[in-house]
Amino acid sequence: MVCTTCRRAAGGAPAARAPWPGSQLMEALESRPLPPGVTLRPVQCLAACAKGCAVALSGGPEKWTYVYGGLDPAQHADALLEAAALHARTGDGIPPWFDTPAEIRSRAVARVPPRE
Repeated sequence: MVCTTCRRAAGGAPAARAPWPGSQLMEALESRPLPPGVTLRPVQCLAACAKGCAVALSGGPEKWTYVYGGLDPAQHADALLEAAALHARTGDGIPPWFDTPAEIRSRAVARVPPRE
C-alpha cells in the first residue's frame, strides 16, 4: 500500500501543491516491473505524516505487516520493490533483516503482527 497523499518526502518540508510526493512514489513504483507476488495499492492515508512518504507491506491475515516512512520517490523505489519481493516470498511476512536493503530497513516505522 502506497500513501498517495503524503506531502513530505524523506523527512523534508511538506509540499505546498500537487503532485504530492506520495503520488510521485506511486508513479515511480508503477513505472518499474513488479516482482512476483507484489501488487501495488494506492491508499489515501497511512497516518504517518511526520514520516512521509509512507508505504505498508502487507500479505494478508497470516503475515506481519511492515510500515516504512521517510521514503524519497527519486531514491527508494528500486530498493522498496526489492524489500516487497522479500516480504512476498516469506510465509510469515518476516524477511531476513539483513537481506532487506539497508536504505529501506533503516526507515521502518512499525511492524504489525498478523491477525489472530
